[in-house]
Amino acid sequence: MTTTSNSPLPLLPARRRRHARLIAALTTLIGACAGAAGEVYGPIAAAPPDQEGVAVETLSCIRVAMSAPLLLDMARSEDAARWPEEVVREDAASRRTYAARCALADAHDAVHRTVSGPGRGPVPLPTVESGAWMELVSAGDEVAACWRDDPQQAAVLVRELTEGGELVVDEVLDAAVDAMVVCGLLALAEARTKATVDASAAAELCLTAVPYLARAVTLASVDLD
Repeated sequence: MTTTSNSPLPLLPARRRRHARLIAALTTLIGACAGAAGEVYGPIAAAPPDQEGVAVETLSCIRVAMSAPLLLDMARSEDAARWPEEVVREDAASRRTYAARCALADAHDAVHRTVSGPGRGPVPLPTVESGAWMELVSAGDEVAACWRDDPQQAAVLVRELTEGGELVVDEVLDAAVDAMVVCGLLALAEARTKATVDASAAAELCLTAVPYLARAVTLASVDLD
């Protein structure tokens, strides 16, 4: 005899709630980047046209670059603490998709060994496990790049990437968030390096980080389910 349960499925939080602290931290960083650039450009704009050598402040460029990774790590930890059941669900889904990607990579490797035989060249292939992680990162990079130019097409791409079961929607979107965050942090790290030698370059790099951080906010907020 078959029975059905009337208990409702768990209501999953919207992504903008699941990642609320991260989104808030990203928007704070966007404002800090603009403020740091303003401390460079503001005095130049206020100086008389004929003034040579305007003194500017780059400490904020250095400060935002140094604090950004810690701020984002803390925000992620706070989001995880706010949604412990969702973290468990995500971890379980990640284990399933990771196992599926490993199985697929193992099958591909077996076919490759059969076709190519021994001595496939001097460059070793990535392990099955590393290949599985690389596939997720690659999917996130691809979606993030596509989202910049065509969000609708990027949403279609997410569906295509997840239709086989080796990836799930939130996993791909989270990887895309990570890709944008890394790009923003790299720009800020370079701004910190430039701050002591070229104030204008440091300011420009702070502003360069902003579109990446803004796109991370969008990807952390979007719901495709």
